Amino acid sequence: MKVSSVIEYLEEVAAPALQESYDNAGLITGSPEWQCTGILISLDATLEVIEEANNRNCNLVVSHHPIVFSGLKKITGRNYVEKAIIYAIKNDIALYAIHTNLDNVQHGVNAAIADKLGLINRSILLPKTGTLKKLFTFVPELHAEKVRNAVFEAGAGTISNYSECSFNTAGKGTFKANDAAKPFIGAIGESHQEDEIRIEVIFPAYYERRIIDALRIAHPYEEVAYDIVFLANNHPGIGSGLVGELPKPMAEKDFLKQIKEVFQVPAIKHTALTGREVKKVALCGGAGSFLISNALGEKAEFYITSDIKYHEFFDANNQMVLADVGHYESEQFTIDLLHGFLQQKFPNFATLKTNVVTNPVNYYL
Repeated sequence: MKVSSVIEYLEEVAAPALQESYDNAGLITGSPEWQCTGILISLDATLEVIEEANNRNCNLVVSHHPIVFSGLKKITGRNYVEKAIIYAIKNDIALYAIHTNLDNVQHGVNAAIADKLGLINRSILLPKTGTLKKLFTFVPELHAEKVRNAVFEAGAGTISNYSECSFNTAGKGTFKANDAAKPFIGAIGESHQEDEIRIEVIFPAYYERRIIDALRIAHPYEEVAYDIVFLANNHPGIGSGLVGELPKPMAEKDFLKQIKEVFQVPAIKHTALTGREVKKVALCGGAGSFLISNALGEKAEFYITSDIKYHEFFDANNQMVLADVGHYESEQFTIDLLHGFLQQKFPNFATLKTNVVTNPVNYYL
């Protein structure tokens, strides 16, 4: 199996187009054409992790955080990033990161946290804009079903919990083929009218190329007429953070105890308790202080995230409890999440989890 096979699957799980503008997800070192000897999954692609991959005969490291986040002007081994890159290149280890694109899908990092907490009735906390488009195309009546099925298969027509969604309108198409044309219907040089169906389908913007390819293959016409427009609608399954509900309300102290046990942390930084029961919980793996106002807008009793600054704790305004569990701790379940995806897709291939704890933060108890 080639490295490219793993990459293609991971990019189905979380499309690279969904990463934030500041991110550097994707293949960082190595070639997609290499034969893959094994996959090692980690939160961070540190030197210790890459050495472990080499020792365990894995030439592909799939990490959540990209080891190269901003540009490198020199690679001399002066810091941990450069040392890791040098070792990876010298030992033919491919490094692949699946970062904010995995944060931004409903089945990603935040879903793994919500599973651990047992949250139900989940939704995206801040839906990502500009992720939906609509396709309009015009098809002879007898070929409409074939074209619809082709674009559905390519990823169009899903709205929340419903698939194969489309709107269809009957009408008349007109055209006249010139001397260079090879018309499917009608004659060269003659005006022609055809009973056609106008098909409308919504699709995620990052599927555009494959949907148009599928449309062209399934459509009978030599020249396929279609329009694509961006939608202002938000995609309900793409965006930052997550909000859900506990199956039963809990006292705040009991919920803090549950958080401590789930995330296996020695201490939790949090704002003052409000004295209310906890039912609605918002969360965001990694640095999530930018979503505090969204959590408040959802009337969450708790917001769990990490990397909250001193002054940002005041933003809770005594309306909810902010709980900072630590960056590594909040994303630790991502290793199991990725392992589960890859094991399901490649059940007979060596997919391993790192034994290295890459958390740079320690606690003195």
